[in-house]
Amino acid sequence: MYITEAPPALGGKMDFLSFQLGGLDYGVEFRKVKELRTLKSLERFASDGAIVKGVAASCGVIMPIVDMRVAFNARAGSAGPMTDVIILQLADCVVGIVVDGVTDVVGMYLDQITPIPGADGEGECDYLLGLGEAGGRRLILVDIDKLMSIKRDVPAQKVA
Repeated sequence: MYITEAPPALGGKMDFLSFQLGGLDYGVEFRKVKELRTLKSLERFASDGAIVKGVAASCGVIMPIVDMRVAFNARAGSAGPMTDVIILQLADCVVGIVVDGVTDVVGMYLDQITPIPGADGEGECDYLLGLGEAGGRRLILVDIDKLMSIKRDVPAQKVA
């Protein structure tokens, strides 16, 4: 499914694509979404890793595939018919993220988004925009550019 660019937010309203990870509902800005695909429909190549599940090609673009199920839950569930890949246009690259399933697009006004306690923009959770509430649902809103730019420290290997 191809996504067209959503119009800019008017009156402080933003659209978020909602998806599930480990039983929780998350949201990313809809304007970042290029395409939705099922995991099985992607032509994947390269080796599988723990979080980076290899590389895939879609519409002539080669991109890394990041398994958000592992990144957020420390373990991936088995891929099923509802396992989706959200292909995102980030500030400097295209990336696919594997999620348990995409649910819908949710529009929210800024007053429906509450800051997450302890996420002051400079700590471990600076990639969280806040907690959004709409239609009786709560979404954990993610700044996907910040999340994908996190550099993890890799332990140095001992040389014998």
